[in-house]
Amino acid sequence: HPPARTHTHTHAPPTRTGGVQQQSSCGTMAEAEGKRSGSLFKRSRTRLKEILCVADEKAFVGKEVTVCGWTQTIRFQGQSMAFIELNDGSCTGNLQVILNKEDAAEGKLDDAFAKGGTGVSLKVKGKIVASPKSGQAVELIADEVIVLGGVDAASYPMPKKALTLEYMRENQNWRIRTRTMRAVQNIRNQCAWATHAFFQGHGFKYVHTPILTGADCEGAGEMFSVTNLVKEGTKATDIPVHEKTGEVDYTKDFFGKQVNLTVSGQLNVETYACAFSDVYTFGPTFRAEKSKTTRHLAEFWMIEPEICFATLEDDMALAEDYVKFCVGKVFENCKDDVDLLAQFHQREFKTKMKQGKLPKDSAAPLLLTDHLKGLLGKPYKRLSYTEAIEILEKEIKEYRVIVITEEEKNKMKPKDYRKKCKGKRAVFEFPVFWGVDLASEHEKFLTDKVFGQPVILYNYPKDIKAFYMKMNDDNKTVQAMDMLVPGIGELIGGSAREDDYGKLLDRCKELKMETEPLQWYLDLRKFGSVPHAGFGLGFERLVMLCTGMNNIKDVIPFPRAWGLCDF
Repeated sequence: HPPARTHTHTHAPPTRTGGVQQQSSCGTMAEAEGKRSGSLFKRSRTRLKEILCVADEKAFVGKEVTVCGWTQTIRFQGQSMAFIELNDGSCTGNLQVILNKEDAAEGKLDDAFAKGGTGVSLKVKGKIVASPKSGQAVELIADEVIVLGGVDAASYPMPKKALTLEYMRENQNWRIRTRTMRAVQNIRNQCAWATHAFFQGHGFKYVHTPILTGADCEGAGEMFSVTNLVKEGTKATDIPVHEKTGEVDYTKDFFGKQVNLTVSGQLNVETYACAFSDVYTFGPTFRAEKSKTTRHLAEFWMIEPEICFATLEDDMALAEDYVKFCVGKVFENCKDDVDLLAQFHQREFKTKMKQGKLPKDSAAPLLLTDHLKGLLGKPYKRLSYTEAIEILEKEIKEYRVIVITEEEKNKMKPKDYRKKCKGKRAVFEFPVFWGVDLASEHEKFLTDKVFGQPVILYNYPKDIKAFYMKMNDDNKTVQAMDMLVPGIGELIGGSAREDDYGKLLDRCKELKMETEPLQWYLDLRKFGSVPHAGFGLGFERLVMLCTGMNNIKDVIPFPRAWGLCDF
């Protein structure tokens, strides 16, 4: 086992001014910094956030303001009054705007009565007053309303009704106008800012690694090729090929060789780590994996820190503290969004149960707020890969878990399958043995059923991990670690890197890898090599963790996946 952690990791990184300033539930650290420096530009309107998300909820009472936004709902009362719920995207909550023709100058509200409706954009001038209605501190009495953009209600794709996530996925360019998707993207934004705040606060340098690469970092081969040889109107006979093999001749291509979209910035960022000590990347990566599951994207964002003069233990500590910091900032700055999503998930569960889309014995999902609190509490459980396999094998041996492969299931009658599964803690589709690359079902069983918390596994078999990972003395396992979290499975994958040139070269030869394209990377071990480690985190999975969303396509603005590249 790695040695126990004897030092204390704070979840707020140190800063030159003595710590990260606390914010309100609707605030952001960026805005706080802007206010301190006086650099925040002045808008010609008042954001709803400034009215609704302040310590003194009635600070604006009696003030004349100009606000802009989109109508969420509009309710007419007779011919002279209307009530509008307005949102400008600056916060989760809406501002109620009251239109009363008897109190406003003649003609100043006519536009809103004639053209008002869900989705209509408005500019409203009026006075903030205390609200007699429970659940809201203030409201706006409109003196003048200007319709900036009307809506044809008959063809508007985001009608005022409950919309399913499936419907929203089919309308990616419109779904951000729903409260659910705005909450998800608010949390995504917070996670991105927290990422930079954490690493910058700990003295890491942010490095922009290239998107185009001539190397396959993971050795998986599932990469998108980038070529200038095929253009509109190009015929097969126009593509240059080698005479002997018939393969494409990439020496005639733009870069003079085959180039792909990167799957990782790790190899590149290691070169900067060997000068800055502590660095990180945060950018788009790509994988040409023909998968339509709820867990895979072809284009996704990766966060990859690299630390020098460090061990696997340091790497695990960094990963745990980073995740806790991000979750903590979501709790601190996006409370309204978390509460909204918690209600959404509970409501969606009840709807699916009524529609019979879920088994009758399905348990209600853990409240999102409780789920996030569980990620901030006690230290994450750590155990070796071998220990994890032993736990899973024991569960199977003692018949608390059974393995039924997809092929076996297809041969069984539904009633026989249900009978065999009855009373079991879980049913695995994939077998368990030492050396297997753990499936998501195995990982989630460990986090959700066995330990009920995040788990960090380490010392994996070398045959299922990348070439650059540091070998253990047993020559069977490498110093790799994966962080597994409830409901998702793997969130982070990392390792100590092999820092010995000879050993890394031998490992490449063992895997029959072509070393010439990677010589620049291997040479880092020849000149001032140091022990170093790092990890990679799929940003969308972090957002899934913080939002409770089950489909990765719901946490990225415009998902790209196998057969899906719209807008």
